[in-house]
Amino acid sequence: MKTHRHLIFALIVLAFLGYLSTGRETNVAAGQTLDPTPPSKVVKLIFIHHSSGENWLADENGGLGIELMNNNYFVSDTNYGWGPRSIGDTTDIGHWWDWFCGPYSATYMRALYAESGQNCSYVRLPYDPGGPNEIVMFKSCFPNSNLQGRPNDPVPPINQNPLRGQDAWSEHMTVANAKGIYIDLLNYFVTRRDKLFVVITAPPVQDDTYCTNARAFNTWLAQDWLDNYPYKNVAVFDFYNVLTSNGGSWEVNDLGSDTGNHHRYR
Repeated sequence: MKTHRHLIFALIVLAFLGYLSTGRETNVAAGQTLDPTPPSKVVKLIFIHHSSGENWLADENGGLGIELMNNNYFVSDTNYGWGPRSIGDTTDIGHWWDWFCGPYSATYMRALYAESGQNCSYVRLPYDPGGPNEIVMFKSCFPNSNLQGRPNDPVPPINQNPLRGQDAWSEHMTVANAKGIYIDLLNYFVTRRDKLFVVITAPPVQDDTYCTNARAFNTWLAQDWLDNYPYKNVAVFDFYNVLTSNGGSWEVNDLGSDTGNHHRYR
């Protein structure tokens, strides 16, 4: 079951590979068959994460590093303490504005695209093919599922969004403000159509106080966020809904079911 889950993610990344390997935008028309064939040349990928991302990469845990290596990706990552101004310490939703849009974002991005080191333990390809990272995965950790407010509250304009640069414990951690952060990130992503940006939704928490908001926000991120974005260089992997899916109880996964939240390659 674990290997199947990891392969599904690798296939999602590979579905966008035609865009990356040609160095230009490609439009996947409705009904067109996606090609999951691994790239013939090694592609460099960087993953911004903290503890749950580290567990996902680890050989003895999630095994994602192994699957990406086996599909011809050279994987690097950031973790606590990484980068200029220790930006690696900050991976909450409000912090993504700092990474991609804030006053030091150009400095952070230069360092991110150039990074080729490992900041946690996982196996990877033995050689660095050189050049910058082409794929950027980024994931907030589980406290980011504690979203206040209401799912349909109006989204503030970015210059009035108090969540910019704030952590997951901020009083401004609401569904509407979180949506506003992600909407503004597209203004940066559109300028770097030579990269693929993959958002990993935050995993759940055990406390169900804000579970309705978390589900609503992550469903919006996976299904609605990119509705008006015309390019193919941004993707979402709905980690939240994968981890909260089941086949009738929390002990039974919905793998292989015709319906449910488990990701399938189509």
